[in-house]
Amino acid sequence: MTRVQVAVLDDYQNVALEMADWSAIADRADVTVFSDHIFDPDALVARLAPFDIIFVMRERTPLPRSIIERLPNLKMIASTGPFNASIDMAAAEEHGIHLGTTGGTVASTVELTWALILAGARNLVSESLSIRDGGWQVSVGRELSGRVLGVLGLGRIGARVARIGEAFGMQVIAWSQNLTPEAAAEAGATRVDKEELFAGSDVLTVHMKLSERSTGLIGAAELALMKPTALLVNTSRGPLVDEAALVAALEAKSIRAAALDVFDTEPLPAGHPLRTLDNVIATPHIGYVADRPYRIFFSDAVAAIAEWLDRQ
Repeated sequence: MTRVQVAVLDDYQNVALEMADWSAIADRADVTVFSDHIFDPDALVARLAPFDIIFVMRERTPLPRSIIERLPNLKMIASTGPFNASIDMAAAEEHGIHLGTTGGTVASTVELTWALILAGARNLVSESLSIRDGGWQVSVGRELSGRVLGVLGLGRIGARVARIGEAFGMQVIAWSQNLTPEAAAEAGATRVDKEELFAGSDVLTVHMKLSERSTGLIGAAELALMKPTALLVNTSRGPLVDEAALVAALEAKSIRAAALDVFDTEPLPAGHPLRTLDNVIATPHIGYVADRPYRIFFSDAVAAIAEWLDRQ
């Protein structure tokens, strides 16, 4: 049997081979790990052309029809998580390409959300940099207890974020298109209208799935409703927020700050204003980048590849 060629894409930390036991496919496959990211479609196709199996981490490298149709050797895509919106499933099916998915956890994203909320409330970045630069106190933080936490999207992640907000002594309000008052109450939140969510929140945290309906859900009109003291947190997907409108609001200081883990284009381009604005805390999409989810991702992906190879 000819050895199968497997490409692991966007392994930024170069940890793929140590996060799982790859011995189940070692006698049948050669695994090549790439730790860089390619934006250019032609360069991406040239890189992937020799490979039978591509392992993609979340949406780091999209695989639209325009890419899939130029990879005649591709027989399987392994993707972390139960679903990857950046893969054209119809194109993959039409070309007989098998899709393997994995399990995962949501705890790491919940934890990062609260790390960003606390960092934004207590100005941890500027205070830490002041210490590093030889200084001392430079700001007055904002206590969360008694303030309003707004949760946009009260699913598996949003509900956990809401319960932690309640533990901090915050009043929790929530909205999404299909949210009922009863479902909100189960997470310790009060269901409000969309306008009230934006106008009333001291901290607004976003936990929606990206879809045609939700893209650009937070635009200039929604940002204009927010308090000038409000903190916007997004650990979900960048395009949920109109990025140009957000930059304009931050530059005008019509909201106090944003804490962001996700962006329209990832990796975030050099020179982007969200890299330099002093009222932005930015992390490089690390909500799921933690030991436990990584071990689940890579172990399940190896198992999916091994199962596919067993059937050949």
